[in-house]
Amino acid sequence: MRNILVTGGSRGIGLAIARRLAASGDYNVVAVARRESGELAAAIREAQRCLHFRACDLAATDAIPAFAKSVRDKFGAIYGLVNNAGIGTDGLLATMSNSQIEALIRLNVLSPIILTKYVARHMMADGVGRIVNISSIVASTGYSGLSVYAASKAAVTGFTRSLAREVGKVGITVNAIAPGFIDTELTSSLDDQGRRRITGRSALRRLPEADDVASMVEYLLGEGGRNITGTVLTVDAGNTA
Repeated sequence: MRNILVTGGSRGIGLAIARRLAASGDYNVVAVARRESGELAAAIREAQRCLHFRACDLAATDAIPAFAKSVRDKFGAIYGLVNNAGIGTDGLLATMSNSQIEALIRLNVLSPIILTKYVARHMMADGVGRIVNISSIVASTGYSGLSVYAASKAAVTGFTRSLAREVGKVGITVNAIAPGFIDTELTSSLDDQGRRRITGRSALRRLPEADDVASMVEYLLGEGGRNITGTVLTVDAGNTA
């Protein structure tokens, strides 16, 4: 089975991705987070040795090279990397603290770039690999109170397109998925009125679910995604249609 590394795999979209890939029977999934959640622990018990947890605080970027090496030493070649870990701190730019801004940019932009660097090096040597970055529709639509978050996700999109050019010639695909507003902890700050407004704006009159994103990740990692690279796939129930 091929090894897939999923960051932010203890909850929300990351956990949905880890669960779906492990359940497919095609992948050995390593979920990465600062700590193991109860939900992830339960998923690991159900996954029959196809799902594992490795602790890493990705905001501590100096530790990433050794972490990437430890995963490869333990599990072997990494076929797929899903950069999902992130924080969605909201707030008006004028009132956000500098420390909040720096923490968000560090985890949402710097950490996935550095982790990808150390994972992609070996993918290039192996001549195969799939990288999927989780962006957001906010990167292109904007949303009041999410300017810094939107900037971080726009950076992910630009990173995706250019990296796809760099590594495509050695057999690696790089894509991004831009979810709409999904009912996870990252959108818990939205009140009921805000949720109704977003739902009413979508073509399908509903919010997408975490498993919808997981299904798209599975597609990109599989045979169907072999000629898809440098693109951003939107999963938002038609919010941006």
